[in-house]
Amino acid sequence: MDRFVQRLDNAFEAIENADYILIGAGAGFSAAAGLEYSGKRFDDNFQDFIEKYGVQDMYSATFYPYQTQEEKWAHWARHVYVNRYSVGKTKLYEQLLELVKNKDYFVLTTNVEHQFWINGFEDERIFATQGDYGLMQCEKGCHDKLYSNEDLVFEALEKTEDCRIPSELVPVCPVCGGNMEINVRKDSFFVEDEKWHQMSERYYKFLNSIDEDKNLVFLELGVGFNTPTIIRYPFEQMTYNNPNTTLIRLNRDFPQAIPENKDRTISFDEEISEIFDYWLKRV
Repeated sequence: MDRFVQRLDNAFEAIENADYILIGAGAGFSAAAGLEYSGKRFDDNFQDFIEKYGVQDMYSATFYPYQTQEEKWAHWARHVYVNRYSVGKTKLYEQLLELVKNKDYFVLTTNVEHQFWINGFEDERIFATQGDYGLMQCEKGCHDKLYSNEDLVFEALEKTEDCRIPSELVPVCPVCGGNMEINVRKDSFFVEDEKWHQMSERYYKFLNSIDEDKNLVFLELGVGFNTPTIIRYPFEQMTYNNPNTTLIRLNRDFPQAIPENKDRTISFDEEISEIFDYWLKRV
């Protein structure tokens, strides 16, 4: 039998026999789902910013030192619209839900595009650790409340000229009067609001509910080494500590298992879409 097919079958059987599935989703999974931050998608949506500022992809553009709040929010409005409000459901996320919907699953993700909610995963089973593109916070984290940016984004898109929004649209912190920021973790001022803490509590409650005599699958999707301490390293550690665990790692660039877990890890560097298509034919 083809070794790829053998790995596919072994992984599918582990998922089918799992009593618990902990999904870990990183940037590579969203990219595979179509939310690519470079190439044609970037060029098509940010040509004016490319010409004016020389930015080279959507990720690095979020760190560009825009000189004014009007420029910064013109960029963020475009970025958030392209990656949060204009996308809708995506096939890979829908397929993932189809694969695990009848299981006791939980999602741990560093992705901020809201795709797990958009595609129908249960709110009580998601922990998005790094924030959400649809939310704003005080730039200096002076208080722990978050605010929707949807109305701002759509109005800013309409009124952006020469990569700037009108000054009257620039959001201001309602508490300290300072600048606002997108709620994504990039510095020590990231706001973890009540919802964030609820998600965190539910995640640890899920971990504590696992019966170590039953079968646990870690389904790791597109998790590299940008923030490995959130998903990749803990999954490896928990796999090492629990003999009834299988780590299924889908990663185009970094699929390898650590030597200590090689007998309990099934690795794939093939396209996630091809893998999901095969598994769902067997569901």
